[in-house]
Amino acid sequence: MPGRRRRKLKSLSDTITDSRRASVEVENEYLELQTWSDLPTELLELILSRLSLDDNVRASVVCKRWHSVATSVCVVNQSPWLMYFPKFGDWYEFYDPAHRKTYSIELPELRGSRVCYTKDGWLLLYRPRTHRVFFFNPFTMEIIKLPRFEMSYQIVAFSCAPTSPDCVLFTVKHVSPTVVAISTCYPGATEWTTLSYQNRLPFVSSIWNKLVFCNGLFYCLSLTGWLGVFNSSERTWSVLSVPPPKCPENFFAKNWWKGKFMTEHEGDIIVIYTCSSENPIIFKLDQMLMEWEEMTTLDGVTLFASFLSSHARIDLPGIMRNSVYFSKVRFYGKRCISFSLDDCRYYPRKQWHDWGEQDPFENIWIEPPKDFSGFT
Repeated sequence: MPGRRRRKLKSLSDTITDSRRASVEVENEYLELQTWSDLPTELLELILSRLSLDDNVRASVVCKRWHSVATSVCVVNQSPWLMYFPKFGDWYEFYDPAHRKTYSIELPELRGSRVCYTKDGWLLLYRPRTHRVFFFNPFTMEIIKLPRFEMSYQIVAFSCAPTSPDCVLFTVKHVSPTVVAISTCYPGATEWTTLSYQNRLPFVSSIWNKLVFCNGLFYCLSLTGWLGVFNSSERTWSVLSVPPPKCPENFFAKNWWKGKFMTEHEGDIIVIYTCSSENPIIFKLDQMLMEWEEMTTLDGVTLFASFLSSHARIDLPGIMRNSVYFSKVRFYGKRCISFSLDDCRYYPRKQWHDWGEQDPFENIWIEPPKDFSGFT
């Protein structure tokens, strides 16, 4: 009996061993059959999004699935960089959010100046002590001087690169609830031109205004959310009879006016409202109905929001699309605060920012030249 029992146990043990061996062989055979095309989509997107355009094209011919993912993350445009202005010294930092890299460069040319606006890779700067106004391109080191002008509590924008004959500078100053003073200039001019305009609707102009140039017009979002429009060709000014965007009451908390941003994309005026830990609310101006329309998607567009100027981009890496990137970097300069409309959350998680704590002249988004890889 004991011998028979031992034989049964041995037989059972052999069966279990054979079963395990067969299972391992099947698993090994399955692993051997797996290919690079079986990579999880999220991992594949992360890998392909870091490739250059040429390598992306090569990867897209591997198989149908790789072609689909490579196309979705193909980078045609370059992301704006976040430029930091030091409180002391001449060293400036540029943060590339697409590659999470930071570059440093010494720019003594900017000593004693504060930033006003950026567009097409150019900075517009102002020296408060001397009232000097000038353009500077940190990528080419070009400087273009402008006539002196006192800008104490007002902001200024320009239409396009100062190397273009169509470049116009614009600033609006509060005189009274019903009167504003608008000043304009252009590269090569000997002085600024200032004219006063009546407002049909109350328009409170302040340093918290947001300016953008779109379709030949300067748009100015006031402190209270009304939109003024200036036509530099016809020298006309009007306040649109469009009520301010509707936000929940909790958005009008402490420092609420500092968490507003405005940009344009393909002729559309886009406004972003933020408030502490609440999800941002994005509005687009419906120019036919003349009302603000809340947006639940950006259709793949990426917005870059900063106090003095904001930008919109298409065809960025897939993980950056349909998101808003804010002018704040966390984790020792490794991660930019962003909000994904697809996932309806901030990245990194719970990394919203109180804009009342930030100096509006601390940093600004700037567009590097196409294929610019960094400072040497």
